[in-house]
Parts: sequence; structure tokens; C-alpha cells
Amino acid sequence: MSRPTIFAAKFVGTISLGLLTGSSLTLSNLILPPLLSLPTLPPALASFTTLRRSTATHQTALASLAATSFLLAYTLSPRNAKHPYLLWTTSTLLAGWGIGWWRRDAEKELTLEEGRSASWARARAESGEVNGEVVREEMEGWRWGQVLRGGVWALGWGMSVVGIWGDGA
Repeated sequence: MSRPTIFAAKFVGTISLGLLTGSSLTLSNLILPPLLSLPTLPPALASFTTLRRSTATHQTALASLAATSFLLAYTLSPRNAKHPYLLWTTSTLLAGWGIGWWRRDAEKELTLEEGRSASWARARAESGEVNGEVVREEMEGWRWGQVLRGGVWALGWGMSVVGIWGDGA
């Protein structure tokens, strides 16, 4: 395949992985702390429900785009130019998602259920079905999961930057 096509795939993967890293670290350091300081449970739970759903949607799209781009670049590269950093970078994407699945299995499903709306979460919190401390613990756990994922993805982003720079592209 042509060199510009391979470079474009590497570039798109690197940018997507950078955006993914930035979104994860921004969520954990800038967005979630104000949610933790909300004085009442219903708005905090509704906001957290919406945040988790939109985060999962956007992070899945970015991770899929990055992984597809890196694997496409590796596949299209000639035999003498198949750089292993593309596979290592893709493995950091998979490791980040593995952390997400591990966190999901470890979480208590007391406050959130997949496919439920923020209004459902608010109604459940107002009815007293959900304890505020449980929600706070879940938010803290999700926050540290995002920090860990962001760190793993930052490692992959660093590898991709060094790799694309080393390719001379």
C-alpha cells in the first residue's frame, strides 16, 4: 500500500489515542470532583448516570477508531516496515478496556443499571432506594478507574508519538 495511506492511518490512530487519553484524565480530574461535591443525591446521581453513558459512547468510538487505524497501518505496511510499536500501542488500548471491564465487574450495581435514563436515576434517588454513600463510593471507584485507564492510554499515546516520529513521517 502507499506510504501516505499508512501514515494517515498512524496519524489518525495517534490523534484518536491522544483524545482518548485526554478525555479520560479530564473526566477524572476536572469533571467528577464537582459532582462529588453536590449537596444532594438526586442531581449527583442523575449527572453521574448521564456522564457514564456519554463517556462510554465517546470512549468506545475513539478507542475503536484508534485500534482500527493502528491495526490497518500494521496490516498495510510492507513486510520490512511492520513496526511492532503499532501492536504494542493497540495492546494498550485493549488493556485500558480490560481495566474498564474489570472495574465494571467489581462495581456494585446498586445505583446504576445499563440503559436507564438520568430521570430514572433521579427518581430512584428521590424515593430513597439509593444510599448517598454507596453512590459516592461508586463515583470514586469510577474516577480511579478512569485515572488508571488514562495512564495506560497515555503510555500507548507516548509509544505512538515516538513510533510515528521514528518512522520519519
